[in-house]
Parts: sequence; structure tokens; C-alpha cells
Amino acid sequence: MPTMVFSMLAALAPEPGNRVLEIGTGTGWNAALLCHRLGSRNVVTVEVDGDNAADARLRLARARFHPTPVVGDGAAGHPGGAPYDRVIATCSVGRVPHAWVSQSRPGGVIVAPWGPEYGGEAVVRLTVAEDGTASGPFVRSCAFMRLRQQRSARPSSLEYLSGPWPADGETTATSLSPESIADWSAMFAVGVQVPGVFPLVERYDDGSYTLWLHDTAVTSWATVDGEPDRTAYEVVQSGPRRLWDEVEAAFHWWDSQGRPGFDRFGLTVTPAGQTVWLDAPAQPVPIPA
Repeated sequence: MPTMVFSMLAALAPEPGNRVLEIGTGTGWNAALLCHRLGSRNVVTVEVDGDNAADARLRLARARFHPTPVVGDGAAGHPGGAPYDRVIATCSVGRVPHAWVSQSRPGGVIVAPWGPEYGGEAVVRLTVAEDGTASGPFVRSCAFMRLRQQRSARPSSLEYLSGPWPADGETTATSLSPESIADWSAMFAVGVQVPGVFPLVERYDDGSYTLWLHDTAVTSWATVDGEPDRTAYEVVQSGPRRLWDEVEAAFHWWDSQGRPGFDRFGLTVTPAGQTVWLDAPAQPVPIPA
């Protein structure tokens, strides 16, 4: 998608003489653009798939570009080429590898698609500090393939059920339509507050549907039945986590903040972990215990 490629390169803002680490060579097009701007000697590109990397090298060579190619785990970066002035990822992450920060110069910039397990994803632009941390805002929405090392298994709904429907689920009701949480920024805000949870949607011919919520630990599940022209929706929940209750509370927090878009969120990365914040680093998004 050319508009996404160029918007991310604009956020990266590479300057003449900068050394750039690219995570995810793919077809090689983005690496070619970087080489054209900075010179091949200043570009290192990492690709986990050996066949893709070989194909990209051939394409780049035909275009007379010769960046340093690395076949390996993009989460590890490439310490042999460090320090870098810029790091750009062409795959999404749920955790920014600290190797990208530690291999960057102070003042360096990291641009990467970031999103929680639940969904909702945006491009973050981090600036690296002297103390080994990095922080910055989200600049636009996006949807990328996940970094291979961070992909989680997503079992089917049947693996969560202990018996015939509704299994051991407890039935309640909610006035919040599951459709309300389909907004991309709402999914992002919910996902940040409800870690380790992902949704699936089962649609029916009459226009109704069931929203399934699953935890990645395969301990808890929930369903909400979405039907047109309803004001109350049936909820079934099971397991130690009440997943719909968590999602509903997270949605109401987002709503209470004025339904912020991605431009009001940011991310701080430290050696110990990462924190999503709203409006300023001193205002972390709450994550219930």
C-alpha cells in the first residue's frame, strides 16, 4: 500500500548520512527506497524467511541497490550494524523489542506498527533517550502482519467449551451493543486494558451475530449476541476471567475520555517493559489488576 509505505517513511524522516535498520525485507521495495535516499551502505534489512530474503536480494540487485541483507529474527535487530539512527518495522508488534532501542543512538527514531492482542493497531513513532528508553506518539492507524516471533495461537471456540451449550457459562445481559466495540480505535483502547484476549465473530444469515471473546491462556471465554434493533444483549461468561465485564469496563473508560483517536495515545518502552499512555507519558492507560 504505497500511501502507508510513504507515510511511515515520512514519520521516520531519514536524513542524509543516517544508518537505518529495517525489520522485514519483504519484497525489498521499502529497502530500495531507503537505499535510494541514503545509499546502500547505510541500510541494513532483516528478513526471517530465507526464500523471501533471496528473492528480495535479486530484485534489489537488478535495481542496483545493495543494502546489507540479514536472514534472522527481526526481534533481535542486527547488533553487528549498530548503532542506528533510524529503525523501521514493516510488520506489527505487540511488544517493541528492546534490542531496537539498545541498538539505536540517543535521539534516534523507531517507527513500527503496534497493536494489542484484541485488535486495533497504529504506527508509533518513538524517540530514543540517553537512558535507554524510548517514547513517542501514535501517528496513524494501520493493519500489518504480526512479527512472526510474536504471533500467538488462537484456538477455536470449541476448545473453550466444557460441554453442550452453554457449557458452564453464566448468563447475564448488557445494554452495550457489541457493535460499539467494532471501532478500530475502540478495539485498541480495549485491547490495551484487557491483555491476552482476542475476539472472533460468528455471523448468521438473518443479520445477527455472536461476538466470542477468548483468552490466550485458554481458561476463560464469553459471548455476546448481537441482534438488530435490540437494547439488551445476552451475555454468557465462563472461567476465572469475566471477559465481557473486562471489555465493557475498558470501553466505558475509553468513552469517558471522549473516545480518543490514535493521535492522543503514545507508548514508552523501557528495558523492563512498555506502557501505553493517553495525552502524556505521565498518564498511563489503566490496566486493571
